[in-house]
Amino acid sequence: MTDRLQQLFSFLEKAPEESFTRYSIAYEYLRQGDLIEAEKHFLTLKNNDPDYVGLYYHLGKLYAMQENHEQAVSIYDEGLEVAARVEDSHAHGELMRARQQAQDELEDW
Repeated sequence: MTDRLQQLFSFLEKAPEESFTRYSIAYEYLRQGDLIEAEKHFLTLKNNDPDYVGLYYHLGKLYAMQENHEQAVSIYDEGLEVAARVEDSHAHGELMRARQQAQDELEDW
């Protein structure tokens, strides 16, 4: 485990309800290429804080990296609903572009 992950887990231990810390752990695993751990933490965040809109983009990318384009599109669709509900137009735009790319990949598959 990297020093960064150790630090993030110590933050999580002190404040387990802190969504940004869970997101940071998931993203760090994704960055390192550990898709199993990244997915686990993104899904935990999704269960604990489904309005944390940033998770949907990266979880969708994780599924796209695994060539699971159908699941990626589904996650992007969920994220689009959340972004609209929380009125995050920037995230909505990013999710729309990512969804279109995943949809294109799915159709080419």
